[in-house]
Amino acid sequence: MPDPPVNAVRPDAWIRDALRDLQAEGLRRRRRVGVGGPHVDFGSNDYLGLAGNAQLAAAANAAAAEQGWGAGASPVVAGRSSVHAALEQQIARFEGVPAALLFPSGYAANSAVIPTLVGEGDAIFTDAKNHASIIDGCRLSPARRHVYRHGDAEHLAQLLGDASSSGRRLIVTDTLFSMDGDFAPLAEIARLALEHECMLMVDEAHATGVWGPGGRGAIEHFAAQEPLVEQAVTVRVGTLSKAIGSAGGFVAGSEPLIEWLHNRARAYVYSTAQPAAVAAASAEGLRLVDAEPERRERVRRLAESLRGRLLGDGWETGPSVSQIVPILVGDAERAVRLSERLAEAGLFVPAIRPPSVPAGQSLLRVSVSAAHTDRDLDRLVRTLHSARSV
Repeated sequence: MPDPPVNAVRPDAWIRDALRDLQAEGLRRRRRVGVGGPHVDFGSNDYLGLAGNAQLAAAANAAAAEQGWGAGASPVVAGRSSVHAALEQQIARFEGVPAALLFPSGYAANSAVIPTLVGEGDAIFTDAKNHASIIDGCRLSPARRHVYRHGDAEHLAQLLGDASSSGRRLIVTDTLFSMDGDFAPLAEIARLALEHECMLMVDEAHATGVWGPGGRGAIEHFAAQEPLVEQAVTVRVGTLSKAIGSAGGFVAGSEPLIEWLHNRARAYVYSTAQPAAVAAASAEGLRLVDAEPERRERVRRLAESLRGRLLGDGWETGPSVSQIVPILVGDAERAVRLSERLAEAGLFVPAIRPPSVPAGQSLLRVSVSAAHTDRDLDRLVRTLHSARSV
């Protein structure tokens, strides 16, 4: 093979230029290994403080000792063990529906379910601030996409009316939005889904374990005032990697829905099943959600307290009403500087920049956990106050 020309340009040289552009715009992310050191972690989605729980680790260890680690195959071949099957049954009971299906992640669930339910000639109605996994699921489907303004049920109603001649129709929304910390207007969306005979798919990733009298999420939370919410929801997506403290995602709903996904959802059919040990840890996390309601009561109380103190000190927290408390900054570089100042004080609070949020809407995203103390919140508020001029 002849030697390449001395002055040949590497075909991937553009990547260096693109990274320099990200750096100049304050948008380049650096790989990190955890939080590290004595930092108080306000960046994790470990809302109930279960990720480091010894009981979850013990459950995982016991399952690994009995069944080994890797599942070895897709769940449709040989990867679905009795531990996975038991967890699916436990999730179905927890959600109050007939059946459930495990996915490698919540992202895999969203990106797989949407194109499995709607295709050519169909229509999707999606909130403008839905998670990237929902956006990607919509893009993978040839169905026509209709994006309604964030949390705007009137705009959704207008789009539904305009698209009345479409085939299958799917409304999809997060229930608790991961950056703003606000809820979707589920009661209004549920009524529209029933009125227009649409499937309704909701992603409970950030609400499961924290909201609702039994920790089932925003569906349970809103159904207490509007029972139609339970009736209208066709597809429930959740994650085991946030409040539950483990890993993986799930879909819950009717028996026919779960059978259809088992046969046709590509991210399920063509992915190796998660280890049985992970499923065992998830089962223990779900058990603790039932057994220790004080965890969700504590995290909601702490978040409300923090939000009030930040507002009193002049910070903007947007529409947040949950354990996700954004501190609106605007400029990406200032968000990074504030995050660095907090890190110097031993507090990890991530700066969220485009493309996670629109340009000009960068923020610090504070995730409150039941593992936090009042002293942790005091440190955060005091440090932010001193860093205001950054």
